[in-house]
Amino acid sequence: MARQEARETNGYQLGVSRPPLELLDLPTPEEVFGVERLGPRDIVRYALGPSLIALGISIGSGEWLLGPLSVGQFGFVGVGWVITVSIILQTLYNIEHSRYVVATGEVPVVGFGRTPPGAMFWVPLSVFIIFFAFIWGGWAASAGQGLFTLFTGRVVESSGDTAAAQWLATLLLVLVFVIAALSRVVTRGLELVNWAIVGFVVIALIILDLALVPLDIWWEGIRGLFTPARPPEGISATELGGLAGFAALASGLNWYVMGHYRDKGYGMGSRIGYIAGLRGERKEVLSSGVTFPDDDKNTRLWKRWYRYLLLDMWGVFFVGAFLGMLLPTILMTHAVELSGETPTEENVPIFVATVLRDEYGGPLFFLAVLIGTLILFSTQLGIFEAMVRNFTDGLNGISPGFRRLVEGDPRRFYFVFMGLLIVIIAILIRLSLPVRLIQVSANMSNLGALIYPFVLIYLNSKLPRAARPSWWQYAVLLIAVVFFGFFFINFVVEFFTDEALVVF
Repeated sequence: MARQEARETNGYQLGVSRPPLELLDLPTPEEVFGVERLGPRDIVRYALGPSLIALGISIGSGEWLLGPLSVGQFGFVGVGWVITVSIILQTLYNIEHSRYVVATGEVPVVGFGRTPPGAMFWVPLSVFIIFFAFIWGGWAASAGQGLFTLFTGRVVESSGDTAAAQWLATLLLVLVFVIAALSRVVTRGLELVNWAIVGFVVIALIILDLALVPLDIWWEGIRGLFTPARPPEGISATELGGLAGFAALASGLNWYVMGHYRDKGYGMGSRIGYIAGLRGERKEVLSSGVTFPDDDKNTRLWKRWYRYLLLDMWGVFFVGAFLGMLLPTILMTHAVELSGETPTEENVPIFVATVLRDEYGGPLFFLAVLIGTLILFSTQLGIFEAMVRNFTDGLNGISPGFRRLVEGDPRRFYFVFMGLLIVIIAILIRLSLPVRLIQVSANMSNLGALIYPFVLIYLNSKLPRAARPSWWQYAVLLIAVVFFGFFFINFVVEFFTDEALVVF
């Protein structure tokens, strides 16, 4: 009760519909991470990491399926620059969502409720969009196919093979449950798994590409990423939209994974709480956020936290997303040249592996399949957990009844709901081709770019002055609306008419 009174008497009203933000000083990074001085080694060990979870999702369907599919069919020129623009815009977009989390401790799905017409509109809508975009399980289905090939030595062909691969995909979802349950802090568990997976994948791809891919293809790939050109003849805006939507993360829906900065303890996130694993201590997650007084001390501390945010996003996410797209696509280009064939939606998950087996023998086949399986599993790991996380955080933020039900411990709902979601996705992955499921998700992600940049402009413009964006950062959000929104409109037209609005 005393804390509630403090909010009412010493609060900072940001937006509408939600309680005022309590005013507290920003903590120092040393206070949050438990060190005397945060040197370079400690920055890597403690401060970096939330964007690695995003990167684990990023190096996934766009990089291993949609990017290689488009490049394999149409080449780099006219496709590569779409990838580069998307990665840059998404990195800047991620920073703006994370800015809000670090300044208030509120995760985006809860913070959106401060935008008119209010929480009872934005929170349910945002949860619905996330689920509609990502519940289809295309990543799990593709990873299940890869796991089937690793176990049996053959690709999925018969209906029996498909059924077995779908059961393996379900087991991978169960593995996500186990990883979350065994973590003391779920975010930290995801970080450690992604450090291992992303590190192995990037190193393995670099070695493969250096050993196998000719220098002229390396140059073609790098040049294609930086050469503005008309999209290649025959490609539709819908196909490009899928690539743009998932070239880095999920374009307009990237906010769904930025809440990990709260659980990492960045800025005011350290005042709010985090979702603990079953091995961790009981930890309450406050239903409303806090922010800092607009004074010199907190301005200096804000600048420190913001520098760590920029380092995490540009040094980990941007570099990793760029390499994650370049390395698989040049390997795909080499595979197309070797085989004289082009990938299709049906065979793109194992196209490169099959060509490497035919040209270089079985070991490279299994290595390529392992890389693809790990890439797609890390994507499903982040997406699956984020759906559960956002639903839990959304309920915790707007429902007093939910907070009474869980008695201040969101784990009571989080893990039960995760189990239910495993059953739902296990059914859905039996409905369509994995790549087609992922293309639907990618273009739904572009829908978010028509909505959430405007919400973010409203919210961030009302933060304490030290935390507000510059004018050019608002302009970037509007550019993202135009870029990703164009692709979504094309997707809608093709979905309802079976004809692409724009074919180049």
